[in-house]
Amino acid sequence: MENQVLQIAERIKGLRLIMEFTPEEMAKAADVTVEEYLQCEEGKSDFSFTFLYKCAEKFGVDIAEIVTGDVPKLSCYCLTRKGKGMAIKRRKGFFYQHLGYRLKHRKAEPFVVVAPFSIEEQDAPIHLSTHEGQEFDLILKGSLKVEIAGHTEILNEGDSIFYDSNHPHGMIAVGGADCEFLAVVLKEEKGNELSM
Repeated sequence: MENQVLQIAERIKGLRLIMEFTPEEMAKAADVTVEEYLQCEEGKSDFSFTFLYKCAEKFGVDIAEIVTGDVPKLSCYCLTRKGKGMAIKRRKGFFYQHLGYRLKHRKAEPFVVVAPFSIEEQDAPIHLSTHEGQEFDLILKGSLKVEIAGHTEILNEGDSIFYDSNHPHGMIAVGGADCEFLAVVLKEEKGNELSM
């Protein structure tokens, strides 16, 4: 895990230097302070999926390029066998498995996500984030508490939610067990409004 964080941090710093962006420009794009950005770029702090997604958008590269160092090459279809997606594990415990990372020019980012159940999170404020586009989440196993734009919903197996991800949103597993769900992030195409 530490090694993966350092490799990703090196790729982010390398891309920033090649594209001649300042740390201030990157911090603004990632919606973090300059200090937080530099901590991530130096590999001293882990980063959220949203941070990686926003950095990829700013650089104009595929998120897989930042996470793996490889450029997607497939142009027709991408088959991902059970359990074989690109793993993105964050320290907060959320585990993402990207299901389409080898397909180039994707208009969506499909993931299977496991949100860990934490007793400490049950009464704490849910961490909220935003990113461009829309998101669709379908609960595969367990229950998920979703907060979006001041509304709170409990989703159970088979339930789904589709929302404008420009609105602050966050989620935690509830019900005493981890929650597994399909998350599809639809990218916002330049010139097309996707907001609801």
